[in-house]
Amino acid sequence: MRLLRLLSLPLALCLLVLPLRAQTASSHEDAAIIAVLQKSAADWNRGDLDSFATSYKNSPDILFIGRTVRRGYAQMLEAYRTGYSTREKMGTLTFSNLEVQPLDEHFATATGHFHLERSAAVGNANGYFMVVMEKTPAGWKIVRDDSTSTDAAPSK
Repeated sequence: MRLLRLLSLPLALCLLVLPLRAQTASSHEDAAIIAVLQKSAADWNRGDLDSFATSYKNSPDILFIGRTVRRGYAQMLEAYRTGYSTREKMGTLTFSNLEVQPLDEHFATATGHFHLERSAAVGNANGYFMVVMEKTPAGWKIVRDDSTSTDAAPSK
């Protein structure tokens, strides 16, 4: 009986410490993913679409879902260059309500709200997004991006 008590204390301590270690690792990964998103906004706000695009995995397999579905890094980057061809169209990007949900040690989702502050001539843009992030040798990269505008569609 005494042996059982002696063994139960280390076991109980392990059971208490393991979730804390997992939570710390998860918190570290959450922070790394949020840092990628914040860097992408800073790159955008400098007008540097090439640097902004480095938050995406440079692969023909990535998927971007917005008004249309785009596949592959080159198609995604070209769509950004076409749709945001001037600094006025790009505006200033901010993210809010960022939330990270780990899926396993190599994949996670991140959700949030985006806001583009632009001139009255172009108009602001708002919406929500969910990205799937993959942990690659180069760090966390976006492999799926589903962005939804909350702005009213222009009337025809």
